[in-house]
Amino acid sequence: MDPTQLKQIPLFANLTPAHLASVAAIAATKSFKANEKIFEEGEVGGEMFLIATGKVRISKMVPGVGEEALAILEPGSYFGEMALIDDTPRSADATAHQACTLLTIQKSALETLMLANKDLAYELLTTFVKTLSGRLRETNDKIKAFFALSARY
Repeated sequence: MDPTQLKQIPLFANLTPAHLASVAAIAATKSFKANEKIFEEGEVGGEMFLIATGKVRISKMVPGVGEEALAILEPGSYFGEMALIDDTPRSADATAHQACTLLTIQKSALETLMLANKDLAYELLTTFVKTLSGRLRETNDKIKAFFALSARY
């Protein structure tokens, strides 16, 4: 994988060329057909994904309603990073919204890389925290809107 391609992904935007080369060395490529499952809610995850081409739908199954799309992610986005932080099952489904090419990074390979390079670890973990914080704020806003709507009925 070309390290300059990684530079376009916000998670890696602040990394040095040497750090980018190190991350590129542990990334693998996977392709998925439209509507193919990437992972399912409840599975134990051991890798994160970066979207090189195509789109990915993050969703949850809502009893009595069906699939509820939480996000449609485009090239440059990443998902599944929570699996790199904790050992809890996946919190949602990920499906190829259209045919896509994903870069994958295994938790064990990234941990080894971060243990060997503290500056890289600091940059990545700071970005992870910012991403998770932003997603938590979005979820809180959605919950607030849901309760505001349900209070009317």
